[in-house]
Amino acid sequence: MLKPNVFNAQCSTRVVLDRVGDKWAVLILILLHDEPQRFNQLRRRIDGISQKMLSQTLKSLERDGLIRRTAFATVPVTVEYAITPLGRTLHAAVDALRIWAEAHLGEVQKAQARYDSGDAVSEAA
Repeated sequence: MLKPNVFNAQCSTRVVLDRVGDKWAVLILILLHDEPQRFNQLRRRIDGISQKMLSQTLKSLERDGLIRRTAFATVPVTVEYAITPLGRTLHAAVDALRIWAEAHLGEVQKAQARYDSGDAVSEAA
């Protein structure tokens, strides 16, 4: 079986990788893993995300089948977002990335400081 060409913009695998490679999507999936949340709850918990970007990311995740949007007939209407079973399967991979980031943050910061100071040693190809 041929491997998909992930370097091609139309590759279906790349479309999915682009979604899960989005920082906002990853943060939303992590937050929704434990419990459903309302829009403003998510907005308060995700530092730096704009209302527009949160809305766009939630719509994309819903379109991809990773989260579910439920509207409740209240005044005003209450909307809640929850992770789907498909989203839960992706959460394991996303959480592994979070765990790696937390475990290696210090090393990454040291490498960045070395690079920024000009002390980074380039390796010959």
